Amino acid sequence: MAEAGNPRDARMDATDLWREELVTDRKVGTVRVLVPIRSDGSADPGRRTVYVGEAQMMTNVGALPISFEIEAGGLAEAVERYGDYAREAFERAIRELQDMRRQAASSLVIPGAGGGGAFGPGGMPPAMGGGGKIQLP
Repeated sequence: MAEAGNPRDARMDATDLWREELVTDRKVGTVRVLVPIRSDGSADPGRRTVYVGEAQMMTNVGALPISFEIEAGGLAEAVERYGDYAREAFERAIRELQDMRRQAASSLVIPGAGGGGAFGPGGMPPAMGGGGKIQLP
């Protein structure tokens, strides 16, 4: 497969084509119905239809798009299961955001607490804003 970042080598896979249909109630969310097709556009009964739910989570920096696959045997079942799968996806997104926040907090560089690098012990010299008062144990 070609690299996704190189448009000169972009080629579609004629053996893995899908027709996409969008279903929404215009209130809560959207279900994308991905119907497997052959390269001539006819249905491919050898592969199963895929249902992908979509929603948005409001954060302090704006809307975060959330998508999740819904295990279902048909559209009616996918619509019925939408809420449960959306709830799981929101909980997973919240956990991932919390993990990212923890990782970002643990990677803070505190001036004056490190081994120094180019400026020796203590990091930047006091004239450049270094020599901070916070020290790590």
